[in-house]
Amino acid sequence: MSGKRYPEEFKIEAVKQVVDRGHSISDVAKRLDVTSHSLYAWVKKYGPDSKQHNELSDAQAEIRRLQKELKRTTEERDLLKKGRGILRKAVRLRYAFIKENSDSWPVRWLCKMFDVHPSGYYAWNKQPQSKRAKANQRLTGLIKQFWLESGGVYGYRKVHSDLRDVGEKCGVNRVYRLMRDEGLKAQVGYRKPRHRGGDSHIVVPNRLQRQFNPESPDESWVTDITHIRTHEGWLYLAVVVDLFSRKVIGWSMQSRITKEIVLDALLMAVWRRNPKKMVTVHSDQGSQYTSHDWQHFLKVNGLEGSMSRRGNCHDNAVAESFFQLLKRERVKRKVYSTRDDAKSDIFDYIEMFYNIKRKHGSNDLLSPVEYEKRYQERLRGV
Repeated sequence: MSGKRYPEEFKIEAVKQVVDRGHSISDVAKRLDVTSHSLYAWVKKYGPDSKQHNELSDAQAEIRRLQKELKRTTEERDLLKKGRGILRKAVRLRYAFIKENSDSWPVRWLCKMFDVHPSGYYAWNKQPQSKRAKANQRLTGLIKQFWLESGGVYGYRKVHSDLRDVGEKCGVNRVYRLMRDEGLKAQVGYRKPRHRGGDSHIVVPNRLQRQFNPESPDESWVTDITHIRTHEGWLYLAVVVDLFSRKVIGWSMQSRITKEIVLDALLMAVWRRNPKKMVTVHSDQGSQYTSHDWQHFLKVNGLEGSMSRRGNCHDNAVAESFFQLLKRERVKRKVYSTRDDAKSDIFDYIEMFYNIKRKHGSNDLLSPVEYEKRYQERLRGV
């Protein structure tokens, strides 16, 4: 255990288990198979009282200030673009534009932007609505009700049909305009991010040949990449799985899908396992795995490459199976505001649950760590 090394990414997420999630140092150290002394040192280096953490906090504060300034400038630009020509219009039309956008921007700020006095706007706003405006307001309420009852998936045509069913007489185009003004739209499926594939540099044979059940650890590893949705954008996760026990022995999470993410995951696996013999590392033919850097890393560390046939996901079924478990048991149950939130939760799933607790069908209903422990006991004749 003393010979193991861990990437900084692993150490930071381990510290979060203590600092953010409230686990004890002894408990986290036991689960992650590290010494308490090492974890204390990581907390001292990466915890909330560390110099690095304070420097990072100052940098994040400056970033938030710049983001706020950028947001304000962008809002002004978008508002002026949206209200192009409004300054040349009559005052009442400027008032109408301000009212239309008052949910998105402060009224006084809008008045300043369009050169009208707030008192004049508020006096205009108290005037009684026209008969048409009142009818639109009532109809909008019904539209919102039917749209919400559909779970937010109906478009204007289906909402129009619901309105007709309750006796409302209105045109489908009118429903479209009212829904557009309220920002209501049909829910459509989202595509996973598509990435422009580079030229295939180095493709190696499929040496694994779907032999997913080796007889000992560190004979065959599989690796792959998936994507996790957050409000901040996509988070990409690369993992390395030992086929013997199905244990995740290496991982990396980054905001970009580059060759560095797969190299970092494989580096963690090499550091944690320190294999004494040739290991077959199986992947697909993605550009990250056909790069010269990937092949060079394999050669330097005594690893042997293997690749799935192009377009055949079944050749790497174990890695795909792990991603399905992760998303079904954890990701789909959560909504991640930031990439950091997703990183912490995925670390918790992999290191604090999947590897040490989750029973696996191919492991005689033992966790990956327990399955490897039983194997070592059999070798020693215990």
